[in-house]
Amino acid sequence: MSWGHSEPLGDLATGVAIAGIGEAPHTRASGRAASEMAAEAAAAAIEDAGLTPADIDGIMWHPAFADQLDADAFRRYFGHTGPLWSSTEGGAMVWAGTAPHTAARALAGGSARHIVNAFAVAWATQRSAMVGGPGQSHAQKVTKRQLEVPFGWFPQPVYFATIARRHMHEYGTTVEQLGHVAVTTRHHANLTPGSVMHDRPLSLEEYLSSPPVAEPFRKEDCSLISDGAGAYVMTTVERARDLRQTVVEVAGVGLGTSHTGSHWAQQPAFTHTPQVFAGPAAFAMAGITPSEVDVLELYDPFTIVTLMQLEDLGFCAKGEAGPLAESGALRVGASLPTNTHGGLLSHSYVLGIAHVTELVRRLRGSAAEIGLYGGYTGAQASTLLLRRAR
Repeated sequence: MSWGHSEPLGDLATGVAIAGIGEAPHTRASGRAASEMAAEAAAAAIEDAGLTPADIDGIMWHPAFADQLDADAFRRYFGHTGPLWSSTEGGAMVWAGTAPHTAARALAGGSARHIVNAFAVAWATQRSAMVGGPGQSHAQKVTKRQLEVPFGWFPQPVYFATIARRHMHEYGTTVEQLGHVAVTTRHHANLTPGSVMHDRPLSLEEYLSSPPVAEPFRKEDCSLISDGAGAYVMTTVERARDLRQTVVEVAGVGLGTSHTGSHWAQQPAFTHTPQVFAGPAAFAMAGITPSEVDVLELYDPFTIVTLMQLEDLGFCAKGEAGPLAESGALRVGASLPTNTHGGLLSHSYVLGIAHVTELVRRLRGSAAEIGLYGGYTGAQASTLLLRRAR
């Protein structure tokens, strides 16, 4: 385990709840600006919580992505003139899982009372100009540009196809088992109005007949590229009890870091993710075990990443996630429903922010009490445990 470590986050400074969730439409190329979609998602989350934009005094976003809903954009879109605490430790991916921990500090210290975390992408719109999207961000990294791209190890489907091959070699994982992940998420997308792949069913037979993109992957193993946005409102548990929705509180947060970052070619633990460091810390903070989790929303850029995170978080032993997917256990109504909206593979590619809004939606119902979001960047992984408050 010398290839990474758990970041020392410390306990939550105060009880923190996600009191409101919202989204902008998830679509193919929409022609809309990312900040416009983020503002629409934030407005929906604020209304969902029973608040007004004037009640918001905290905003979280991430500067690594262009045209986000930062403090200036929030003031511009909502005519906000009051105090506004701002943090660049928000957004999606890993930060969709760790933002509540950062927000808890601000809430405990009195810097803010109601904090919005929002994220949007317009990558489908930008695709024709060959800008935006994960390929561009990776091509700009010097090490990758010098040591990986010249040898053809680029872009992301090639990385993860190689990882999948190694997983298959070490553990006997099969193409059919990868296919069950893709088919399950498509099934969930077809149960979710607003998913990009809604009303586009996928059978295992159709998956297997799809042409390879990068062996062993077909296009159905790879995440979508889409436009869209998501947002959620955070406040203290006490304040959330006075708002509109069922209280969903943060139970635990963990953050794991790989020493080789997103340069997978250099990582000795090739079939693992930093969830092996993030998960135990989050479960310890929450005082629960994986067996108590009712629903999972795992960052799924590729089918193999879903399987690896299931293993690394302790929901099964290493090498057993493929058979678990094949058994049907990941479907809604089964023992371990996973990516219940369709995930990045079939719902939308808004980098995990919609995973969190979906998790909150599930916990507001009566069927699930504890849920987990697994965030991922390659370089890091976050584990966010949420609980429906009693």
